[in-house]
Amino acid sequence: MTYAELSSFIKKQQSFLCVGLDTDINKIPNHLKQEENPCLVFNKAIIDATAPYCVAFKPNTAFYEAMGVKGWQNLFDTITYIKTNYPHHLVIADAKRGDIGNTSGMYADAFFNQMNADAVTVAPYMGSDSVKPFLSVKNKWTIVLGLTSNEGAADFQMKGNPELYKQVIKEVSQWGSKENTMFVIGATKADMLKEIRTIIPEHFLLVPGVGAQGGSLQEVAAHGMNEHGGLLVNASRSIIYAGSGSDYALYAASEAMNIQQEMSTLLGLLK
Repeated sequence: MTYAELSSFIKKQQSFLCVGLDTDINKIPNHLKQEENPCLVFNKAIIDATAPYCVAFKPNTAFYEAMGVKGWQNLFDTITYIKTNYPHHLVIADAKRGDIGNTSGMYADAFFNQMNADAVTVAPYMGSDSVKPFLSVKNKWTIVLGLTSNEGAADFQMKGNPELYKQVIKEVSQWGSKENTMFVIGATKADMLKEIRTIIPEHFLLVPGVGAQGGSLQEVAAHGMNEHGGLLVNASRSIIYAGSGSDYALYAASEAMNIQQEMSTLLGLLK
């Protein structure tokens, strides 16, 4: 998916919602545990229910890796299901990889070519040779950790003059372009988005932290939106675990629709 296609799809869907598929066997409805593959059944139902209201899906690979071989198969099958049934939706493998060049190249091959994800999240701490192998894959997106939403972000990211996260965003933005690079910016740091936009006014931002983590969608849009939309706001637990009974998918759809309607109003400001 190109930059222009993503922007167009956002406007068509009237949404910049990314649904996080952080599927935990301990949290899915109990009746599904009788299924041969409960997590995959759960994922398919959530995807079908929320696809009309979102533009992207983001499986966090940790939840699949924790299940071993079956989990990796579930990840592959989940991505394949999205690609087959909702080919216009962006699929983000939230893997947070980053290593020396040849290893990063293998990670890029794993997620882009073997898993067929459209995008993968990357940790830039080791520098350019850990990120550029991802950027070298054509027609794929590299999403670099910029300013995260967790409490520990203050330990390193917000230290220095200028702060480390600003140095990282400025430097990494020069390794690729707005066409293949996004940045993770936590919704709980929404007040910092305005200054971040002075560094990268055109890039798309993946924004976790809205929903269960308490980030404000209105603040994120006010400080982070650009003329192309420029945002993918992720919500995971607040959507996929909105219901716990046999009608769990209906609750997920309702929660996603509520967010989409709010996003539609915010996108109206771009017209």
